[in-house]
Amino acid sequence: MEATATALKIVTPNDGIVGFLGSIGVRFMIDGPETSGGFSLVEHPMSARALAAPLHLHTREDEYSYVLQGRMGALLGDDVVEAGPGDLVHKPRNQWHTFWNAGDEPCRILEIIAPAGFEQFFRELDALGGALRADPAALADLNARYGMEMQPETVPGLLERFGLQIGEPLTGGWTA
Repeated sequence: MEATATALKIVTPNDGIVGFLGSIGVRFMIDGPETSGGFSLVEHPMSARALAAPLHLHTREDEYSYVLQGRMGALLGDDVVEAGPGDLVHKPRNQWHTFWNAGDEPCRILEIIAPAGFEQFFRELDALGGALRADPAALADLNARYGMEMQPETVPGLLERFGLQIGEPLTGGWTA
């Protein structure tokens, strides 16, 4: 078996392009081309009680959320879980899910996306001004191109059920 040489990469806390997706932030750390498409890695900082997204599912990739700081809540199918620093939550493709900051302090997660490619969805969503500012037709097209199904009508119920907010600026020193 022949090994492929790749360049060493160190991502410091100040490295990476950052953006805002409408309710949570994103910092791009490792893109798909750097891993031959195997995975990508982004950081999602979330302000207190922030809902990340409506219920949605990915048809092409699995997501793994590793909690760095704070408490992350997630709805995976019918199961509600809460994870803290050092915990890893697997959100498999084709499963309805969402996630949020379950605490009153900032939360930061590393999101491993496998295979890679969906990180580009976040870039395009940021360029549209985030989910709350994006033209609905443009957002629907973006979802379709990335094999994502979304249920925006679930947002009010999620906000009420879990005591969350959406679209609030980030707190805790992280800025886009």
